[in-house]
Amino acid sequence: MRRILIVGCSGSGKTTLAIAIAKRLAIPCIELDALHWGPGWSPRPSFAADVESHTRAPSWVTDGNYATVRELLWSRADTVIWLDLPRLVVEWQVVCRSLVRWVEREEMWNGCVEPSPLGWGDPEHPVRWAWEKHAEYRECYQARFADPAWEHLSRIRLRSRERVRQFLDGQ
Repeated sequence: MRRILIVGCSGSGKTTLAIAIAKRLAIPCIELDALHWGPGWSPRPSFAADVESHTRAPSWVTDGNYATVRELLWSRADTVIWLDLPRLVVEWQVVCRSLVRWVEREEMWNGCVEPSPLGWGDPEHPVRWAWEKHAEYRECYQARFADPAWEHLSRIRLRSRERVRQFLDGQ
């Protein structure tokens, strides 16, 4: 595992796992949200080019599902880890994460901060996005994991927080 892509629904723990793996393997962690979001939650025009540039390196771990760079990442990865946690677990995690970020006014990327819980009903907010996209991501990644076109990749599907812990313990 030298070029690792972590996919899954918003709030499933992709970034947390990516950071942990990067530390254990002493390889760079590329956080796609940090490359994608500019000030005021505006998409950065250089996103795809930045991802292309960062993933030329011989080793990295990254997290995310951005359709604009999906094929690039899958073609460059040697390992794909799918965090396929139950919907209620994911929703609990994303609500807790969003609440902590909002209370602490934590800056995430390029000056972006968590909006008030009053804005969590926005279709683009991770709390709503995670709920509405969970089944879609599961269908998408089930198909990709079964597709012979990706059989050259090491594909790891983790379905519980316990399995994620076991996986990390094995690293």
